[in-house]
Order: sequence, then structure tokens, then C-alpha cells
Amino acid sequence: MPVRLSTLLLAHLAVGLGACASVQPPLPETGRAEAPAVSRAPPATVAATEVVPVPTPDAPQQEVLEATRRSVRSGVEWLARGVDGWFGDKPFREGGKVTDGRVSIGWFKRQDQSADFDVRFNAHFRLPNIEKNAYLFVGRDDPREVVRDKPDALSRVQVLRANRLSDRSFLAGLGLSLRDSLDFRLGLGPGFKPFAQVRYDHSWEAGLGHLIDFRETLFLTKDDRFGSTTALSYEHVFSPTLVARWLNAATITQVSRNFEWSSSLGAYHSLGRQRLLSLEMLFNGTGTQGTGVGLSDRGLVAKWEQPIYRNWLLCEIVGGHFWTRADAASERHRVWAFGGSLKMRF
Repeated sequence: MPVRLSTLLLAHLAVGLGACASVQPPLPETGRAEAPAVSRAPPATVAATEVVPVPTPDAPQQEVLEATRRSVRSGVEWLARGVDGWFGDKPFREGGKVTDGRVSIGWFKRQDQSADFDVRFNAHFRLPNIEKNAYLFVGRDDPREVVRDKPDALSRVQVLRANRLSDRSFLAGLGLSLRDSLDFRLGLGPGFKPFAQVRYDHSWEAGLGHLIDFRETLFLTKDDRFGSTTALSYEHVFSPTLVARWLNAATITQVSRNFEWSSSLGAYHSLGRQRLLSLEMLFNGTGTQGTGVGLSDRGLVAKWEQPIYRNWLLCEIVGGHFWTRADAASERHRVWAFGGSLKMRF
């Protein structure tokens, strides 16, 4: 079933991309910026529920876009109903729903790496035949980053570092949320390898316009055994349209003395109607416990995102410049990177 569903998603979204080629961007309008989605997602845009009045494309193009989204959502809901039916006879419409549905197609290129064509799919399902706080999660992503719960803003795609196609696969599992701050998840990764996660997430205001978020994730896999990822971010709201964020994350595992760390310092400016301009300084490195940390990659990344049809089909353009080296003994060299992606919410 996952292979067929992924083929359907990719085919429909590719058709939608061709159909929206002539859709014009929205007219300028002043808007308010939300604080960046601290550690769970890339920097936030204006609220996804905001209605974005963009010029209406031709009727055939509009029908293709709407049909694409309907097909994707109906396929995902069909999957949710089927899984929910395993646990009881209560109809899915009585409390069941699909949330956080996203499909994206992207292309990225760095001078020191081969071009990367990226397809990602993620969704959460509420299942009425299970506890009201339980959910099903399904996605096609980098299983290593998902299991380790690395913040999306620091993922390889966000820092324009290429993934191999073999690095992306389908994952699925069940999660249970308690008191909005604690999550338990059991899932299956590639090769039906099981994994388990316990995530604690807590946010608090340190004053007017100051927000701190702490997240700790413990995970267990066959390859890593026990491990943990710690993420901490600080956000400052300068104005309704300008937000700054400093995000840090580090991962350690039981099988290795090495640990990985990443950091992002960025500013995010909303121009209204879900149009977001951002500039980030990125740092990535590895170290050996007790011997210090080595900085392997640093760079600047600029991004522009805006809707191209209604408020659920968005386009992102990315450019960056990096200073990178393979190890501490190597000389640092400069590389350029650029790319773009089409994102559909459903």
C-alpha cells in the first residue's frame, strides 16, 4: 500500500506543478508574522488558516489543482479509515480526522554535491477507535532524522545538504500525547525495523516578546540502541512582522562516542499573505565526548516563500553560501547552493 500511495501522491503533485506555472503571486499587503515554529518545524509562516486572495487561474488549471488536493486527501483518509477499522467498529467520521498533512517536491544543488531531488510526505491521523489522545503518523522522510527527532529547521534539506535516495523511506507508527507536553511513539522504519520515542516539550515566556522552548527526545533503535536529542531555542519578537530565533540541537547515542550538533541563528520577516523572507546563519559539526567539538560546516541561507494558489499551495526558493571541510585536518573551502520546492498542505 505505501508504494502505491507514494506513486499517486507524486504523480498528482507533479501535474499540479505544471498547472500552476502561470499562476501569478499575490499583491503586496501588510501582514503579521507568527513566531517561528520553535523546534518541530522550519520557521513559521503566517497562519495556515489565513485566506489568501490570489488571482484565480484559468478554470482547467484550477480544476487540476483542486483535484490533486482532493485525491491526495481522500487517499490519506482512506488509509486512516482502514487502519482505524482494525481497532473497532466506530465510524471514522465520529472523531477521526487528518491533520498536518504535507506533500513537498524539491530540487537542491550544492557545488560540492550532486543534485538532490526530494519528495516528502507527512500526516497525522486521529483514530476514533483508539484513545482520544492517540494518533497514527505516516510519512516518507529520512528515517534517521525522524527517529532521532532532529528539528526540521536543522534537517539536511533545510541546510541544502543532499540526501541519497536510499536515505528516504516510509515510516509509520502510533503515538500517544499526554498533557500537551509528553509524547510516546512506537513505529516501524525501513526493513520493518522498530523504533521507540519518548518526547518532552515545554515552552515558556521569559518576558514580553521572549519565548524559550526546550525539547528532549529519548529514542531506542536496533542500530543506535539508546540515544537522545536535546533541542533548545530562544525567540524574540521585535515587531508583529519580524522575529529572530536561535535554535540549537545535539544528538548522542549509546553505540558511538561521537555526537552531532547543529545551530541556526536567523531572522524571519513577514510581508503579509503568507509571504516570508528569512536569513539564517547555520553551523553543523561532530565531536567526540570529552575532546571538544569540531565545526565541519557553516554558511548563510536566504529563503523566500509565498503561496501560488489559495493558502495551501506554496513555493519556496532557497540560496546559500557555505564554508565547509571534511575534517579538522582539511582546508575549508567555499561552495554555493540553491534550490526550490513546491509544498501542498491538505
